[in-house]
Amino acid sequence: MKCILVLVVLVAVSVWAEEEALSTSDRIERANRDIVRSPGQPIIEDDVALDSEAERNADPCTQYSCMWPKSNDGKVYVAYTISSEYSSRERSIIERGLESFQDFSCLRFVRRTSEIDYLKIQSLDGCWSWIGRRGNAQDLSLRRSGCVYHDTVQHEVLHALGFHHEQKRSDRDEYIRIVFENVIPGKEHNFDKVNTLNQGTTYDYGSVMHYTKYAFSKNNQPTLVGIPDPNVEFGTAPEMSEKDIIRLNRLYC
Repeated sequence: MKCILVLVVLVAVSVWAEEEALSTSDRIERANRDIVRSPGQPIIEDDVALDSEAERNADPCTQYSCMWPKSNDGKVYVAYTISSEYSSRERSIIERGLESFQDFSCLRFVRRTSEIDYLKIQSLDGCWSWIGRRGNAQDLSLRRSGCVYHDTVQHEVLHALGFHHEQKRSDRDEYIRIVFENVIPGKEHNFDKVNTLNQGTTYDYGSVMHYTKYAFSKNNQPTLVGIPDPNVEFGTAPEMSEKDIIRLNRLYC
């Protein structure tokens, strides 16, 4: 019996270590892989929630005001709740991810009291968020198994603040090539380009919002290749990059 318990512990530690070593996009892709969505949950494109299939070809933020409002004191307060299903350690990771935004921006995440618009952080089916402010209670999913990490929290929160994946940028074709022949059939929409506002910044291979080279690969061959340098590294950021922070501040602060 003691040997069995030791084996179970070793397996659990091995799985945890493997998840810790994954990049943000790899972790999200793994957590969302083969998930059967529960009734009532939105359509999910990778880790972005959509109201309908039609939204896949347009930025929802161009259709309505999706920014969180600035207060008279110059700060942007975003209310949130965290589900009680998380352990104290998981809650601490999520809260530290939220608090990290106040280290370098005017964003302040505050526990909801009576605010009408707020982020409702829960362990739903995988890691995902809506793009920008939706109004009222707004789901942001960080599944307990595979999603509760500092970089993943920042990634999903950036979606909720209005940011797309970096490789969807309007100018991405100058910096990255999509190798569609290597993409899993039916997953091509995850590489659609969006008419983004890039806040006067250049393309950022180091963004926490960037996919890895093998995202949605059907054959372990790259689906994303850098231009002009095919050997450039991307998709491995452990946290927000300098350009992520600049864009955030230019948009909100």
